[in-house]
Amino acid sequence: MKVLHLEHPEDMILEGDLSVFDALYGTANISLKIDGCPAIVYGTNPENGKFFVGTKSVFNKKKKMICYTVEDIFNLYNEETHSSLIEVLVMCLMYLPKVDGIIQGDFIGFGGSNVYRPNTLTYTFPEIISQKIIIAPHTFYKTDTTLLDAIASPLITVFTDTDDVKYVQPTVDRVFEYNEVPKINTDKVTFMTAKEAKIAKQAVNNLIRDGVDLDDSALYDIFGCNHLVNLYQIVRDIKVDLMNSMIVTDAPKCYNDGIEIVGEGFVFQTKYGTIKLVNREEFAFANFNNGRFQK
Repeated sequence: MKVLHLEHPEDMILEGDLSVFDALYGTANISLKIDGCPAIVYGTNPENGKFFVGTKSVFNKKKKMICYTVEDIFNLYNEETHSSLIEVLVMCLMYLPKVDGIIQGDFIGFGGSNVYRPNTLTYTFPEIISQKIIIAPHTFYKTDTTLLDAIASPLITVFTDTDDVKYVQPTVDRVFEYNEVPKINTDKVTFMTAKEAKIAKQAVNNLIRDGVDLDDSALYDIFGCNHLVNLYQIVRDIKVDLMNSMIVTDAPKCYNDGIEIVGEGFVFQTKYGTIKLVNREEFAFANFNNGRFQK
């Protein structure tokens, strides 16, 4: 399976991928990232034409955790250790529409309330949800052969709520005042190899997890090049300006530790690739240190 792995734009710059500037300043299909849990994969298996539900483990190479029936769910998951997941999968199997393709979405919760905290963030809807389940679909998988051959891409289709399913798919527009790609001189920048960049990204995540500000000094200790630090910070500044230019509609109110925010971040699909725009110091810190995440 070709996984849709989303990079932070500032991380992409570490290896010298300057297309990140074209991506940030160009046209894009933008969606709001929803902080749901667990990730639910559902659709029709092209190998047998049967509808299934599951988690991302449906793509496992060895033991594929694919559930076609309620019996499959109880056979594949231990009721003592996965009771909550079993309940979610049973409800998804019962109520999600039988689609031809394969969809992945984040589970928000069961109907009957208007306040939900599926993971780190809390979502408040304007009214009590009458549907049985709430899900935020975001990824489409295409394959004509097996699930292992599935290729992921951001979901563009907007689903209509059913009597049983509430879909969360906010609309995102932007009013970005800059449209010319800046000319960046990288002659003095020492970029990293893929191996070096992987280590550096983990080190940055460690700083975020520990609540350390990503200032020039902290980044220099990781990157070892002032010019690369400056370039990294430029991309971060552009990202923040771009995020602040977003206009979001049809979204539930979102709170992080009681403080209202727009959301987890944004997914930016461009002809140069798909990236994620996230306030890492705000959301990632909370996510790294959240009990659900740690489990």
